[in-house]
Amino acid sequence: MGLRRLRRKLQQQRIAARKRFRRQKNANRLAVPGAHSFIIVLDSLKPHFNVGKIFRSADAFGAREVHLIGIDFFDPAPSMGSFKWVPARFHEHFAGVHEELAARDYNLFALEPENGRPLHAQPLPRRSAFIFGHEEYGLSFDPADYPDIRPLTIPQFGRVQSLNVSNAASVVMWEFLRRHHLEATTLGAAE
Repeated sequence: MGLRRLRRKLQQQRIAARKRFRRQKNANRLAVPGAHSFIIVLDSLKPHFNVGKIFRSADAFGAREVHLIGIDFFDPAPSMGSFKWVPARFHEHFAGVHEELAARDYNLFALEPENGRPLHAQPLPRRSAFIFGHEEYGLSFDPADYPDIRPLTIPQFGRVQSLNVSNAASVVMWEFLRRHHLEATTLGAAE
C-alpha cells in the first residue's frame, strides 16, 4: 500500500471515529448513573483505545460515572456501545474535578505504579473515586497540591512494573465490587 493511500485510509478512520464520538456523546446525555457508587477519573489519556475500553469496563462493573480531564474526543468503538450508557463528565483541568468530587464527599485515590499503598491493603469507602493518569506521563497535576488524594498501587510480580491503564482500571473496579457489592450480596443471601 502506498504512503498516500495509507494516509487517506487513516484520515477516513479518524473522520469515522469523530462521527461515532459525536453520535454517542449525544446519546450519553441520557445515560443513567451506574448501580455502584464508585467513580472513574481519566486524566489526559490518549484518545485511542484505552478510554473506550475503560468505558466498557465501567459499564460492566456498574460505575456511577466517568470523568474525563483534557479529553475532548476519543474513539468510542472499543467501548462496544458503553459510552452511550455510562455518564461522562468532561473537564479541562483536574482542579474542577477535585472540587466537585470533594464537595460530594468522595475519597480520591490516584493509581501509581510505585509509591502507593497496595490496593488490597487500602480501605475503599463506598464513595471512592479512582484517578488514572496518562499512559506515558502520568497525572497532569502535582499530587503534593492535593494532600487528600491517596496513592494506590496494584502489586505486580513480573519484570514489567506497570499494567495497561484499561487493565488497571478493571482490576480496581473489580476490587471495589468484591469488597462492597459482592460482600453485600453474599451477606444478604446468608441471612
